[in-house]
Amino acid sequence: MPYYQKLGEIPRKHHIWFHRNGAMPTYKGEGIAYEHVFTTQGFDEAYSIMYHLRPPTRVRNVELIKHWEPKKVTDSPLRHHHLKTANIPRRGDLYTSRIPMLFNQDMTAYRAKPAKAYDKFEYYKNGGADEIIFVFKGGGVVETLFGKLPYRAEDYIVIPRGITYRIVPNEVEEEDYLILESSGPVRIPQRYLNHEGQIKMGAPYSERDLHAPTELLTVDKEEDVDVLVKDGPRFTRVTLAHHPFDAVGWDGYLYPFTFNAQDFEPITGTVHQPPPIHQTFEIRGYVVCTFAPRLLDTHPEAVKIPWVHDNVEADEVLFYVRGNFGSRRGIESGSITLHPRGIPHGPHPGTIMASKNATRTEELAVMFDTQHTLELTEESLALDDPKYPQSWLD
Repeated sequence: MPYYQKLGEIPRKHHIWFHRNGAMPTYKGEGIAYEHVFTTQGFDEAYSIMYHLRPPTRVRNVELIKHWEPKKVTDSPLRHHHLKTANIPRRGDLYTSRIPMLFNQDMTAYRAKPAKAYDKFEYYKNGGADEIIFVFKGGGVVETLFGKLPYRAEDYIVIPRGITYRIVPNEVEEEDYLILESSGPVRIPQRYLNHEGQIKMGAPYSERDLHAPTELLTVDKEEDVDVLVKDGPRFTRVTLAHHPFDAVGWDGYLYPFTFNAQDFEPITGTVHQPPPIHQTFEIRGYVVCTFAPRLLDTHPEAVKIPWVHDNVEADEVLFYVRGNFGSRRGIESGSITLHPRGIPHGPHPGTIMASKNATRTEELAVMFDTQHTLELTEESLALDDPKYPQSWLD
């Protein structure tokens, strides 16, 4: 996880009285703030401790909304896929607009273009998965228990599970996301960290590139607030007896943060380097990589685009953000390609020679490689180009 952060007021030690000393009227006149501990891997990994005006356990009502799971396509052969998601219609709100594209036991990938900000719920919590929201287009603020988190186009917004949030876009009709829902925690790759937990010099980003909430939200309101909580396939309306954003302070290593793809520092060589040099996050069962604008290989005889590759232990997915994708034909901004294990993929005919004199690429793409086989959904198959497997023919 990111490095230590502190925002607002906290007591001098863990698990001691946090007396408010008349700062404002307190819950039941008890004169204290209420400790709330967020932990991961039981109690062994990253955690944060927060202090509330009221106990966060004050639930007025719970109601099952629905039970939903993505439906996999069962009659598709093993082949490459090109999902044309650039022009998916706007639908739903900021939380219900998610269209499942690909999934397995470790993750689900969605595309989302909301038609409106909110319908029945302004507040959302994923109680069973970490979320990576890649902002294809848009900008605004994510309001969270931990404070305000500004975001902009090409940001990764990382929201650990169990954190209530509210997306406040500048212009909802501009919002466009790739969302990765992860059963495992989203972490900085271990090889980027030294023994003290600091990101090493020479890694493709540093702590200065990871942005935590900058302004605390302390909403002191005794009123019912509905939160839509997702827990795997189960969606529940949880009605709280007060506003959830009532923290007066917190500290720790677990919190939502943003990282902009433009802050990724590419590593290049004299000849083409393998995809792990582009790794951005590691999650149980898959990795996320950022293909950022960069200089190309410098050897006088270097082939400037990727070699033919056989995925023998992973499925490879690319979400194309912008730029000229040198090894592909027929790909556009907003395309998703799935190149599964078991069959080779590589540059399209003519692209090797076309790139011979190139010195730089301005392409930007997000890649995720999964350990387990990805399933297509009925929604993604409807966007698939059936001719893509034959696109490598002359």
